[in-house]
Amino acid sequence: MIDPVAFILAALTLLATPGPTNTLLAMSGAAAGLRPSLRLLGAELAGYMISILTLALVLGPLVRGNPMVGVSLKGLCAAYLVYLAVKLWREGSSTLITDAAVPFRRVFTTTLLNPKAVIFAFLILPHLADRRILQGLPYLAGLCGLIILVGGSWIGLGAALRAGSGGHLAGGLVRRIGASALVVFAMVLGSSAWTTAHAVAAAN
Repeated sequence: MIDPVAFILAALTLLATPGPTNTLLAMSGAAAGLRPSLRLLGAELAGYMISILTLALVLGPLVRGNPMVGVSLKGLCAAYLVYLAVKLWREGSSTLITDAAVPFRRVFTTTLLNPKAVIFAFLILPHLADRRILQGLPYLAGLCGLIILVGGSWIGLGAALRAGSGGHLAGGLVRRIGASALVVFAMVLGSSAWTTAHAVAAAN
């Protein structure tokens, strides 16, 4: 994808789609408010950049040459989302309810394993998979700006829900809703991995 307008539209659509990172950002905004949660945008940005560059420049040739590598990546991401969902659900218990922002490390790790990075690395960002880094830098810079814009919007959405509830939105309830959403994402990702693995096995 090289046309700048098409790139922006595709990137915005993918970033705005509900997913594990957006769930955590909105959850933090709802639990802790806008300002304490804004620092999480740094975690999201770092996670995406490391994941996209690693996928495109290091794992790209392996994924194209061996589809099972991609299946393994999806399986690992799904397993982590389940682990994160269980942890969030436990934090929603009455003894663990907190109004603190989501930890920086959790957002970073979740974004690092976010399957959206695969789409960015191989379909949306031009040049990177072909290792034409200089030509791809303007698009990569643009993506950074879009990540901050969309991520901030999800935090703002969570903060608006908090404000609309008069500041009484229970942190535990927010975490359990987030945990349920992450389980759904894990199931979708796991199903995709299973379907791909079955197709590869049938082809062989």
